[in-house]
Amino acid sequence: ASFDSTVRLWDVDQGVCIHTLTKHQEPVYSVAFSPDGKFLASGSFDKCVHIWDTL
Repeated sequence: ASFDSTVRLWDVDQGVCIHTLTKHQEPVYSVAFSPDGKFLASGSFDKCVHIWDTL
């Protein structure tokens, strides 16, 4: 989650951001992966939940 309204996916081994998701208009306060890891849900103060395909 991020106060700059983005969701960032990180390569934790390398310590680098590999993708930035930018659909939210307000700070993002919640993220969760689906059990199979194929989807990511993000919730924001803009009152929107976005479902992202991680593949």
